[in-house]
Amino acid sequence: MEIPPAFLLLLVLALIFGFLDGFHNSANVVATVIASRAMRPRQSLTMAAIAEFVGPFLFGVAVAKTIGADLIDTDAVTVPVVMAAILAAIAWKIITWWPGIPSSSSHSLFGGLIGAVIVASGVTALQPEGVMKIILALLLSPIVGFVGGYLVMIVTLHLTRNSTPAINKLFKRGQLFTSVGLALSHGSNNAQKVMGIIVLGMVSTGLSDTFVTPLWVIALAAGAMALGTLFGGQRMIKTLGARFYKIRPVHGFSSQATSATTVLGASLLGGPVSTTQVVSSSIVGVGAAERPSKVRWGVFSEIGLAWLLTIPATALIAAILYVPLEYLMELIG
Repeated sequence: MEIPPAFLLLLVLALIFGFLDGFHNSANVVATVIASRAMRPRQSLTMAAIAEFVGPFLFGVAVAKTIGADLIDTDAVTVPVVMAAILAAIAWKIITWWPGIPSSSSHSLFGGLIGAVIVASGVTALQPEGVMKIILALLLSPIVGFVGGYLVMIVTLHLTRNSTPAINKLFKRGQLFTSVGLALSHGSNNAQKVMGIIVLGMVSTGLSDTFVTPLWVIALAAGAMALGTLFGGQRMIKTLGARFYKIRPVHGFSSQATSATTVLGASLLGGPVSTTQVVSSSIVGVGAAERPSKVRWGVFSEIGLAWLLTIPATALIAAILYVPLEYLMELIG
């Protein structure tokens, strides 16, 4: 079967998005473990990259189905729509990377798809159940992260209230396991978004009649994420690992355990959550449990503003890009 040039272009863009997602969001996995000095930066990034690659093979493709099959009416899935959404998400990644603001790949991709589809086919092309599922996942995940981090920290402090400073060695060792768990769950959830894009491209170019995720798509998406993670986004690592408050091993352990559990649960249920939101919220929840004044709430407010802007910003970018991309695809054929 001849592969359409439009699909090859879309595939390259999807893999670039996957790489940038891994590069940008590596901070979610390694920031606290580096800040608490439990692992060295290169060691932690290598570990995270391996786990990010393995994650999608272990926990299924429920999120990919949500992105690709449950959000948009099949008739509205075209190459210009998918391409506009990817380019909008990539642009937002770059815009937020420069000032070191953690941004959500879920929000940016969701916003891009909405903006492009509305311009191409109207609001009726969006499937209400799929839209609601994604919105609920995105809204509830940071709340679960904050509350979970708060409660885990309260329990941890209670259980270790009579411990000596030597307990920090136990928390440092514990972070080796929580880091792997978080990387596995992050790789599973986020790589599936790349898979969803690729399979949407297959459907829109006639390479596939149904939304099925082949093994080679899983491998390419996981590989792109892992490669991006290996190189790591130092700006975001600094934001998550140092700007909220001074993170100690107990903070890193508690926040990672909370984040890993939350993201993995969402992956199994098919909810494309924002790992950035979950990790940031859990870090803040852990700090607030120890002492609310410990947290630099102004930093959290800045990140929260970026979250609020992501969906409308990427929707607008995708809407603007759609018409010239549609013209370009007609030229390519």
